[in-house]
Amino acid sequence: MVKIQTLNNISPVGLDKLPREGYEVASEVTNPDAILVRSAKMHDMEIGDNLKAVGRAGAGVNNIPLDKMSDKGVVVFNAPGANANAVKELVISSMLLSSRNICQAWNYVNGLPLDNLKTAIEDGKKNYAGSELPGKTLGIVGLGAIGVQIANAAHALGMKVIGFDPSITIKSAWKLSAEVEQALSVDELFSQSDFVSFHVPLVEGTKNLLNEERIALLPEGATILNFARDGIVDEDALITALEAGKVKYYVTDFPIDDKKDHERVIALPHLGASTAEAEDNCAIMVANQIKDYLENGNILNSVNFPEAKMPRAGKERLAITHKNIPNMVGQISTAVADAGANIVDMLNKSRDEVAYTLIDLESEISDTVIDNLKQIEGVLTVRGL
Repeated sequence: MVKIQTLNNISPVGLDKLPREGYEVASEVTNPDAILVRSAKMHDMEIGDNLKAVGRAGAGVNNIPLDKMSDKGVVVFNAPGANANAVKELVISSMLLSSRNICQAWNYVNGLPLDNLKTAIEDGKKNYAGSELPGKTLGIVGLGAIGVQIANAAHALGMKVIGFDPSITIKSAWKLSAEVEQALSVDELFSQSDFVSFHVPLVEGTKNLLNEERIALLPEGATILNFARDGIVDEDALITALEAGKVKYYVTDFPIDDKKDHERVIALPHLGASTAEAEDNCAIMVANQIKDYLENGNILNSVNFPEAKMPRAGKERLAITHKNIPNMVGQISTAVADAGANIVDMLNKSRDEVAYTLIDLESEISDTVIDNLKQIEGVLTVRGL
């Protein structure tokens, strides 16, 4: 019986992708084979020896202790792109909210007395005149699945779009409109953008990516959009720029303190991926990935192990997580041969300090093969499939 523990409410549409026979899926499971999680914090969790995989039904994995998982040979999956459309729609709508002063105008109308309402509306509307998006420049920092969709949508609305992403993948590049221009640096992007939208993870290199020095590069009256992570924007410096009129609006999905009350801040309650469709899509993607890994050993969309996918060729398969050190492949193949097994096909991939090996055997896997492999220094986990 394969045991799957859910730490949050995972969409039943996704859970339906897991077989009913041979799988136990519940929130209370002892020593699970895999964990499905959304936002629950796992850093202080006790990790059982039976855990093989963690599936994050979303993109960010800040709530998962990746180093600890890698050390134990636990593969962590996420669902990149599954919520991209939801975030894209929110970013586009946020540009409209800010460019047309919609939130402030709404608050104005809600505060008007009912007597002589029409006259008050006509008198006050001049204070909320806005501007249109066509012809404005949107700068996007990070051209992954979300950034690409936003770039293409903004271009379709008549905006000029420039992007910066030194690590853009071939897959993203293929999907990106040819009209999107490349910025050679973040500083160049800031200096040209009427709107700036961030779509990068929070790591050491992106903390306070927008700071006092870079705010000075922005055109007068620029709007900042943060639907990536809290910490990417130096909010103290940004509030100073808002009060000085250098920046027109700050739209963020991560309100953290009384800055949310500033008249030029539009703070939303982390709505980025909060649609029924996005939750379904994330759950479906991660459930399929977990199932394929547990049953076939294939890895797709892992954040701590390399991608590894190999068609079945033999009678049974070995899946081995191990450290990325010299002579591991030689030791593994020797251990298999010493047990009298014949290798039909083999795949080895590495990523940073860890690696992964798939081996298809001509015959059934013997206990001797498993024992031989577990004796190799640097091997983390061995599974027969």
